[in-house]
Amino acid sequence: MSNDVTEAAPSVAADIAPTSSAWMAVFSLAMGVFGLLTAEYLPASLLTPMASDLEVSEALAGQAVTVTAVVALFAGLLVPGLTRKWDRRVVLLVFSALMIASNLLVAMSSSLTVVLVMRILLGIALGGFWSMAAAVAMRLVSARFVPRALSIIFSGIAVGTVVSVPLGSYLGGLYGWRSAFVAAAAVGTLTLVFQLFTLPRMAARITVQTASVLDLLRRPGIAMGMMGCVLAHTGQYALFTYIRPALESVSHIDVDGLSLMLLGFGVANFIGTLLAGWLMERSLRATLTIMPALVGIAALSMIWLPVQATGLTMLVALWGLAFGGVPVAWSNWVARAVPDQAETAGGMVVASVQCSIAAGAALGGVVFGLGGVTGVFIAAGSVMLLAALFIGFRVRFVLSQNGASTAMAMHI
Repeated sequence: MSNDVTEAAPSVAADIAPTSSAWMAVFSLAMGVFGLLTAEYLPASLLTPMASDLEVSEALAGQAVTVTAVVALFAGLLVPGLTRKWDRRVVLLVFSALMIASNLLVAMSSSLTVVLVMRILLGIALGGFWSMAAAVAMRLVSARFVPRALSIIFSGIAVGTVVSVPLGSYLGGLYGWRSAFVAAAAVGTLTLVFQLFTLPRMAARITVQTASVLDLLRRPGIAMGMMGCVLAHTGQYALFTYIRPALESVSHIDVDGLSLMLLGFGVANFIGTLLAGWLMERSLRATLTIMPALVGIAALSMIWLPVQATGLTMLVALWGLAFGGVPVAWSNWVARAVPDQAETAGGMVVASVQCSIAAGAALGGVVFGLGGVTGVFIAAGSVMLLAALFIGFRVRFVLSQNGASTAMAMHI
């Protein structure tokens, strides 16, 4: 087996791609994404009642989110190798079962320690699923429909992000914080049942030796590609961490107006995820380049242009629309770049994104302390534009020999 991306892609992609597409299975995976993301972010909207009931500080209760993210990072790297001999259908069903168990046991927990342990289960399911998403999509639909399938699967991110906070707050206010986790478990149960009926068997394929992340990074161009991924996500999360104080300082809107603006961001993000599937079928390079550039332009415009509430709302929507395509585009990139090791590469993307979230929040914190919200948006917007330039000038595409799939090579 060659380590050259352009040589490895054709034979492997042709072996993996099915002759027909299982779209109901794709939608079942989108349901799984929605359930996982909703469960991940629920504590963010329930910190006060959770802390009060468990008799801990809100800062400690907030570690329920941190634990999940940290475990997801390592699960994304380790799960593909540990489960390489399992039927992928079984692995995905196990992830849904872990999600259900985590939510139910958190709802019944009596101490923060139990909550944190149960959130570990969710982190395993979350990281494991992200690492396998692109590889599974390649086995559910024919090669030319992989971008569309990924956009559908990843649309669950936007829906889960939008729904989790208001759902948690609403149910927590009516029936107590535990009811929100019971509801999340119910969503997981529906997902598990749907997946039982729609996911086909996907026997493990031990056709090549499983490579490590370090092995993949040594392949020509992969490290440079992941650098572009890290830059794009770091800039985004430096911005997103401070979206509320930024909007409040720029527009001086009330809480209701802010909520509507954030809802618009979420809706636009969902549309952008679906739009990315259409764009990637035409040009993955344009998608990877234009999306972060639009985020950077929107961020800088919010600070430098004398926009009123309507203009600011449109810029926020542009931001959400543009970033909606970034995660799905990078999953598509890694599926094309290393199709023979798609699961390990997916774990590499999970780790990169999780590290980018931490780096973005840290960068935003430092700049916020030095230059306030304006400094954050100038710095992070500049990072997004730099990411667009980096990606645009370092990526090129090469058609495979049989024309059935596209492989990517990177200039170094």
